[in-house]
Amino acid sequence: MKLSQFKFNLPEELIAQFPVPQRDESRLMVVNKANGEIEHRVFKNIIEYFDEGDLMVFNDTRVFPARLYGFKEKTCAKIEVFLLRELNAENKLWDVLVEPARKIRIGNKLYFGEGESMVAEVIDNTTSRGRTLRFLYDGPHDEFKRELFALGQPPLPHYIVREPEELDIERYQTIFAKNEGAVVAPAAALHFSRELLKRLEIKGVKQDFMTVHSGLGNFREIDVEDLTKHRMDSEQLEISQELVDNVNETKDAHHRVCAVGTSVLRGIASAVSMGGHMKTHTGWTNKFIFPPYEFTVTDALVSNFHLPYSTMLMMVTAFGGYDLVMEAYHEAIKEKYRFGAYGDAMLII
Repeated sequence: MKLSQFKFNLPEELIAQFPVPQRDESRLMVVNKANGEIEHRVFKNIIEYFDEGDLMVFNDTRVFPARLYGFKEKTCAKIEVFLLRELNAENKLWDVLVEPARKIRIGNKLYFGEGESMVAEVIDNTTSRGRTLRFLYDGPHDEFKRELFALGQPPLPHYIVREPEELDIERYQTIFAKNEGAVVAPAAALHFSRELLKRLEIKGVKQDFMTVHSGLGNFREIDVEDLTKHRMDSEQLEISQELVDNVNETKDAHHRVCAVGTSVLRGIASAVSMGGHMKTHTGWTNKFIFPPYEFTVTDALVSNFHLPYSTMLMMVTAFGGYDLVMEAYHEAIKEKYRFGAYGDAMLII
């Protein structure tokens, strides 16, 4: 597959800038791989497509407020710092992106917050835009993290062209977010309300979790036409024995496993074992999935509508079939579905 095969014309007005008022009342397009049929529903109708004994697997990562605004010492130039991941808790070292990068040098100090309550020193230039910061803070680590995150804003994707608002603190986060570490929300799971999860539970649809700390690699521009030459950024992945047992028992009982989101689809594919089963995984994955790809564990997929050229779109086409998914995307544009993290959803069965 070539990068150019994932181009389509997406009107800007279809890129959702805000979530719908109720999580489970976004639109849902249901795509049937077997017969090619496309249905238009509301997200809470998803319960009709699953039976007792089926399993939905979610990503329980928690997004942290990664975007900070500060000032450079002496010049007072405004600097945007995007926290990527903590490298060393004891020394308070963080891997970050900075803008504008050309104004930052090793040894510069950056000040954040009222009365410059937080100070960081640039100690390394890791990439053209990336830096390593050491935060100069004497208190306990938990206290430091609380104060640092209090200064941050939700890391909305670049295509949401507005300033973060108070509603984003709740809505750019799943209702079951638990393990902190992501800067990209698992968007497909944002549609699930407590009421919908309870209704699924009552119906006998099982629910389980893995942790994938999604990073900005999801949005990094692919700069090669030949997709086999693209390298995905690594992301932390944690798959427990409990989840593995749940998935394997579901498969053995001939029920379906549904991946809620491309992060879960990728996580499952990174931990496949023999005979359509899974194994545990603790560490990192840089698996890049694009068509053609054979999925042996996942039977259904919930995903949002993704932007052109994105790695998430490539994963969805690998699961649903390139021609069928691209046809569904053209249908979505015609029917004015909303795209992006705050947009509508697709269920592929």
